[in-house]
Amino acid sequence: MAVDKHVNYFALQKACQKPGCPLCTIIDERIDRYIDGMLFENISDRTFRAQYRAAGGFCNTHAAALLNYRDGLAVAILGRDILQDYLYDFKKKKIRKRKELCPACTERIRMEHEFLTFIAEAKDDDKNEGEDEPLPEFFTKSSGLCVLHYAQLVKYVKKIPKWLRNFQESKFTALEERTARFIDCSAWGRQKDFEALSPEDKVVWKEIAAALRKSE
Repeated sequence: MAVDKHVNYFALQKACQKPGCPLCTIIDERIDRYIDGMLFENISDRTFRAQYRAAGGFCNTHAAALLNYRDGLAVAILGRDILQDYLYDFKKKKIRKRKELCPACTERIRMEHEFLTFIAEAKDDDKNEGEDEPLPEFFTKSSGLCVLHYAQLVKYVKKIPKWLRNFQESKFTALEERTARFIDCSAWGRQKDFEALSPEDKVVWKEIAAALRKSE
């Protein structure tokens, strides 16, 4: 088994032990490391600086994350590059079109493609040397992919393995049915029906909100 596949397996196994979409968990952790490493290692890299500048810096989500890091000098240097471009555009009264995607978003997209295709390659009885259990076995004990990550997988993969399709789509179907019951029981005059719902079903709106959102 290739080293990258070995690493992906254990990253997923660890993420599946946590609540929520395991891929969102991985993306959150790795994007945090990516930005931290970028500030420490790439600030003097002219190629990276040029790409960052061409993108107009990070998108709103990843730019906000810069407030959580202590490397103020790196943030200041990168920010000044972008501010200088805007000042130039203001004088010209014409805002340039950005040619690059947010570097952190580019990294996120790369990781999502890598992990989604890796998951889709797993078979029911897959078990490689050094692995404790087949990927489908521990993956189907997790919360599964969020709706948006599963939608991406559908775009990337022509044939989704049966175990994965059944697991994901049955979870989404059950969530839709529970949400429908919550909506019906929330109608005027159905207080007793609402009270009869399970504690989980009374707050199912939180589940559907989380399922329809992925990490940025």
